[in-house]
Amino acid sequence: MATILWGKVYYNETFAGILQQESNGRCIFTYDASYLSSSSSSIAFSFPLRKEPFISERELHPFFDNLGAEGWLENAQARALKSSNNNRFELLLGFGYDLAGAVSIIDPEPRAHIQLDHIDEVTHAALLGRASLSGVQRKLLVVKEGDQYRPTRRDELSTHIAKLPSGNLTDIIEVEYLSTQAVKKLLPEDTTVEMEITRINSISEPALIIKRFDRIISNAKISRLHFEEFNQLLGYHSGNDKYNGSYEMLGHFINTTPGCIPAEINRLYKRILACLLIGNTDAHFKNFAMFHTRDGLRLTPSYDLVAANRYDQFSTIALSLGGAKDLNIGMLKPKHIIDLGHGFSLNDKIILDAIQELGKNLIAAKEAISTAKIDCSQKLRDKLIDIMEKRWNGSFDSIGQLLSKRQSKGGSHRT
Repeated sequence: MATILWGKVYYNETFAGILQQESNGRCIFTYDASYLSSSSSSIAFSFPLRKEPFISERELHPFFDNLGAEGWLENAQARALKSSNNNRFELLLGFGYDLAGAVSIIDPEPRAHIQLDHIDEVTHAALLGRASLSGVQRKLLVVKEGDQYRPTRRDELSTHIAKLPSGNLTDIIEVEYLSTQAVKKLLPEDTTVEMEITRINSISEPALIIKRFDRIISNAKISRLHFEEFNQLLGYHSGNDKYNGSYEMLGHFINTTPGCIPAEINRLYKRILACLLIGNTDAHFKNFAMFHTRDGLRLTPSYDLVAANRYDQFSTIALSLGGAKDLNIGMLKPKHIIDLGHGFSLNDKIILDAIQELGKNLIAAKEAISTAKIDCSQKLRDKLIDIMEKRWNGSFDSIGQLLSKRQSKGGSHRT
């Protein structure tokens, strides 16, 4: 008889429904009747409350698929479960307790033992927590106790994400820390993730520790907040799908989705500009997300802010913008930035205001890189500052003149 995999889906701690995978790969999610009658929230933008099942013919639905691990952790999970084909559904069943947001997936018949022999300390800690994280960088989930951090244990919610150094990307955790400090100064009225570089108990490597914005601690209890990455909101699967589209698609989603508010458009536009200014060429659909709130979808704090242009292999901007696909960041022109704003349905005044805000805060952003109290070379700090200066002088500084010239010639001026 063909094997059918299935698991229980929970929203926060409430049983919401059943997710199953048939032998031909078809996946089905069905809300539980009691959940539907309880006036609870939908578990995803793509799963509005209804009694009819949601069917994905060949693989996991994009919402669930994006909850699974990627890269080194996905491969480690497959080895631990002895999964020969890295079945993402099977991996979610084995490692679905602590996921991004408020949804968890629990195996009704969990394996009592997983293979944890002959692996390094980081992989061991990541697997022991029975959790999943997307992204290819080495990372694990940790809990803060007092002023120290330790890896999560089985069936324990994390409070922080720990990113580890990568041999292929020198100084990657320092680059992300400095990039984030720069963005905080560029956009002081916006919200950005909190982080520090420190040590984790039982792990010999230093780590970039990032406070989870989807977790709340109250009376010593950790609870979940729900959010979705834009890869999920747009219905894209994990993997390279996150690069298939344009930044304008983010603005279009907010502009056309009930419950979203116009203020989020301006906020998101400035975030994208800040990414371009610091050289964050790898800002793809999974690096932008929205909370589920009672009033509708709202942007989460900014995260994954990395001046990827510091590395030669990341010279191409992740998504199309202003009609330009696979654009080398060195070829980014003022017209691209203006056209991106128009694609967000912003008028020229709002676009210019956004540029002027960045320009006003540019010195403070460079100072944040220069003075950040972390152990890194002056050469790295100078490199990140140089990236910002080149981008400002080459792409941003003349936008005001270009807009004025367009207006004097009777050019486009959105209202």
